[in-house]
Amino acid sequence: MKKLIFAVVALLPAMAFAQDGNYSIKGKVGNLSAPAKMYLQYSIKDKITTDSVVLKNGEFQFSGTVSNIPVNAYLVLNEKGSGIVYKDYKSIYLEKGDINVNGASKLAEAKVDGPKTNQENAKYEALNKPVNDEQDALDAKVKAETPEQKNSETYQREITKEQKALDAKSNAVNANFIKENPDSFISLMALEMYAAYGTDYADIAPLYETLASKIKQSDGGKEFGERLPRLKSVALGEMAPVFAEADTAGKTVSLESFRGKYVLVDFWASWCGPCRRENPNVVKAYNMYKGKNFTILGVSLDRPNGKQKWLDAIHKDHLTWTQVSDLQFWKSKPATLYVVRGIPANFLIDPSGKIIAKNLHGFDLEDKLAELFGKI
Repeated sequence: MKKLIFAVVALLPAMAFAQDGNYSIKGKVGNLSAPAKMYLQYSIKDKITTDSVVLKNGEFQFSGTVSNIPVNAYLVLNEKGSGIVYKDYKSIYLEKGDINVNGASKLAEAKVDGPKTNQENAKYEALNKPVNDEQDALDAKVKAETPEQKNSETYQREITKEQKALDAKSNAVNANFIKENPDSFISLMALEMYAAYGTDYADIAPLYETLASKIKQSDGGKEFGERLPRLKSVALGEMAPVFAEADTAGKTVSLESFRGKYVLVDFWASWCGPCRRENPNVVKAYNMYKGKNFTILGVSLDRPNGKQKWLDAIHKDHLTWTQVSDLQFWKSKPATLYVVRGIPANFLIDPSGKIIAKNLHGFDLEDKLAELFGKI
């Protein structure tokens, strides 16, 4: 599981925005002037707010009113001033007080100084930097692969092993930050990151309980707390929640109809690049084990107007198993039921309907099936 390439729903829930004080953002990044612009964008209760200023010798300033709960926002630099393009950007937190942003050239490398939450965010980013640097190095290694390496299972398994080690390091950074900073709103964001990629309820719930009361009582904290029972319902060893959705022909298909078989409930979407890159691995595993009391139920998170793209992707990627979707994007009912916040995601269910594994990607799916049915 590679965190940086998964498609993920916005991690932090909307928070209350009772006007309670003023924030000021002052910064200087490089020496750009018009037409270059700095953009400020944030979301409150699903409403996206965007502001912009023209740079003058790299300098910019924003100000506004903020609640006593920090709001995650993004500064985005566009040299052409042609709108928001998330290429050179920086995550900050709107909170009462002065926020200073300074960088030599790239906004992404700028230093942010300000009140408590921005200081904690800088600490969090510093803790993640070594892991991110290792990830960049691994990405470069993969990009430079020779055709022989791409076709070598031994080499690809080595890459998978390295990626898993990095994922474990990333999870450890998030877990340790939460434990050491229970009264920080950054810890809530770290918990969202920790939980977004299939970490099991047994690991998530104790970390939530370490959070300070004020964090739990924030809108985001309450939303996460309300999500915990659903996370528990799809934990390892639990009976898989049943759902029914329309297939590509409009016929309703129920998960319950697969009882008696091992079934992989596979969440994906035609617009999801990581999902499309993972599909060949799923196809390979399916073709190897489809005669062994194993099948797949694909669940697409395609958009309301995306049925044709969904159908085209099924055909192009050779997904020959049953596919269903309500075409509701991140509001997909099955995805909500299974608390899917990042894709690709999957759940392996045994013939009795019990969840026995989750998020089996790359060689993991093939290896798990070999464990169940014997190596082919």
